[in-house]
Amino acid sequence: MLYPAPELASAVDEYRRTDNLGVLLDRVRRLAGLVSVEALRQAAAPFQELPEVMIPVYEHVVANRPADAQAMVILANAYWLTGRGPDVVGELAERAKVADPQNRGAWHLWALAQSDPRARMERWEQVATAFPTDQLARAALADNAASVAGNEHDPLALDLAVRTYESLLAEAVQPEHRTALTTTIDSLRNWKL
Repeated sequence: MLYPAPELASAVDEYRRTDNLGVLLDRVRRLAGLVSVEALRQAAAPFQELPEVMIPVYEHVVANRPADAQAMVILANAYWLTGRGPDVVGELAERAKVADPQNRGAWHLWALAQSDPRARMERWEQVATAFPTDQLARAALADNAASVAGNEHDPLALDLAVRTYESLLAEAVQPEHRTALTTTIDSLRNWKL
């Protein structure tokens, strides 16, 4: 009987000693074909910070569970971390959004994967609308709107950035967050477009 957790830990230990990515990928893919999806996921949990492990594990999981939104998000994130590119990440994130419209990770990766600055700002606006209490999404919206305003001299994007930062300021409790937001808002209000 094969025990996936020690087998995967052994593969990772060998990879850390030898830095041989090919051997790691071969061992993980072999293991994936021999154990259940759940056992594989559990064995991979301690290695979340290693995209080299998460990619082959979650390629297998997604292939076997094509409607598993969280698995698609984990795989898309691992792809993003390794520079796989916005097209692959965006496609997986879109599939995850369809599979589970409440999966915020899918929405975040979907917005992040958009390479056009204005379209990325518009996506973050959709995320912030879908999840109005998501401060990270609103911060990303504000940052992207400020970027579009500066690059395109767009007063509407500037107004969106200021309003969004103001909404974050209204909720901020930490003095350093309040100070940073106030400074940012004051700076944006002084922009000449």
